[in-house]
Amino acid sequence: MTKAVEAYFRLLKLLMAVCLAGMVVLVFGNVVLRYAFNSGITVSEEVARLFFVYLTFLGAIVAMREHLHLGVDTVVRRLPPLGRRACAVTGNVLMLFATGLFLQGSWAQSVINLDVKMPVTGISMATVYGVGVIFSVSVGLLILHDLYRALTGKVEVHEPVGEAGPLAGATGAVPGVANAAKHAQGRTTAEAA
Repeated sequence: MTKAVEAYFRLLKLLMAVCLAGMVVLVFGNVVLRYAFNSGITVSEEVARLFFVYLTFLGAIVAMREHLHLGVDTVVRRLPPLGRRACAVTGNVLMLFATGLFLQGSWAQSVINLDVKMPVTGISMATVYGVGVIFSVSVGLLILHDLYRALTGKVEVHEPVGEAGPLAGATGAVPGVANAAKHAQGRTTAEAA
């Protein structure tokens, strides 16, 4: 199971790189063609927009897995373990609800726009809205995993909820503000001694 999850996230990162490279080539190439040769790539705007939408949603999936989304845990850190767990469960249930709404809306828009084509490329607009379905299913599964960890107590008492776990990044910890604060606090303590 872990290998399949790792392969899926490697694929997402590869697709993100392809989207970013495609955007750069299309937009930069179009600018050069317009100014140097008074020409252009007609599909560049639509395809670059499609790449941007996919890059955003795929990046959000990867960020969700690595718990890199912005969170404020000032109050939660001061709570006892049971309070932290209650906050984690409540937060995950609310996120699951919001993700379900997003899934429902993305699916409805995909079906509605199935026959609507982009004017230049002729690509179905369902392609744009379909990434919302991919996002919702992927993030929903990640939230369910975090909810399971919170309910079963697999989150350490000292660990901010959602910071590590088997589906987290390769190091199992989140690089960011929480870890930077820990390291800064450690340096301050060491310097004082």
